[in-house]
Amino acid sequence: MFCQFCGTPRAQGLSYCNRCGADLRERKESSHTPAITAMLISITLVGLIGLGIMLGGAVTLRKEANLSQELIGVFMLFAFLVISVTEFMLVRNLSKLVSSATDNKTHLLSAPMQQDLRLPAAGSMGEPVPSVVENTTRTLDYVRRER
Repeated sequence: MFCQFCGTPRAQGLSYCNRCGADLRERKESSHTPAITAMLISITLVGLIGLGIMLGGAVTLRKEANLSQELIGVFMLFAFLVISVTEFMLVRNLSKLVSSATDNKTHLLSAPMQQDLRLPAAGSMGEPVPSVVENTTRTLDYVRRER
């Protein structure tokens, strides 16, 4: 098996890559699906309820309040603007959610394709990896003081 991100061979059962530190645990493919569904439902409901408020409000203002058509037009314009801004914000949030979900999937799918995943040649040991603590310790030599 190989790391999805850097392409190095990895042992079975590891949670993180030894070379790049990437998270190798299995991910759910449908992590954003409930959020996307909720956003679509809210966009639809806001649109339908807004249309009902606009039309029902106009009819009610005309029959019950006996307002002029100009005032009813202003009410409908204001209601349309409020609903349009709300719909725009919901669609914008939905597009961000969908793009983040597709970015995660394409990153996971395209990383192995970009790397050369051939096995190393048999018998080649490669270059030694420097130690993390190399050159961090100092030797203490006894120095004789003369008086």
